[in-house]
Amino acid sequence: MTRAMIEDWTARFPGLAQLERPIRDLLLARGRVVTLDEGTLVFGPGKSPENMLFLLDGSVRVQQVSETGREIVLYRIHAGESCVLTTACLLAYDDYSAEGVAETPVRAAAIPRTLFDELVATSPAFRSFVFAAFSKRITDLFLVIDEVAFQRMDVRLAATLIELSEGAETLDTTHQKLSVELGTAREVVSRQLTEFQRRGWVRQSRGTIHLLDRPALHRLADEG
Repeated sequence: MTRAMIEDWTARFPGLAQLERPIRDLLLARGRVVTLDEGTLVFGPGKSPENMLFLLDGSVRVQQVSETGREIVLYRIHAGESCVLTTACLLAYDDYSAEGVAETPVRAAAIPRTLFDELVATSPAFRSFVFAAFSKRITDLFLVIDEVAFQRMDVRLAATLIELSEGAETLDTTHQKLSVELGTAREVVSRQLTEFQRRGWVRQSRGTIHLLDRPALHRLADEG
């Protein structure tokens, strides 16, 4: 890996871009850029983090899997973000309790634990960056808990269809994948999608959901 290839990756993160030049040079010198294929298990339960990852390209899905095999998506890490679970495990010297899966090809900057510990202890600016990102994601996780515990499933499904479609009229997904997103049974998702189809909001085909009435889905999602 040449210096030119990693010369400016810290500029992708506003908090890192504001660090003193010697700290940024240290990150560039001791960090390394890694690439992962789609579907790669980035981390998993029972494993201890060896690096702090800063995502440069791609998306990582962080999900919890119960003893019975039920899954729920906790959050996603996108380019320009770091992982709150990794941060928590590094700070607490604990193992992961969830798994992270590359949803797309991923490129990330990996900072070794020793450097992370050193900078948290000696650099107020780096420490502020770490805890600012940590607190924001914790707030997001509380929103997930609120949605799962208190919001109606039809409202959550409508919001998820809108979010995952990213403005497109079709969404390539399955009932099983949506059940993981929502932390519920596939049968629950199937019943709700059938109701949406009855109302003329969506049309289903194998592996694809066509959004026919996005305004209606938005109105329902806004009820949450």
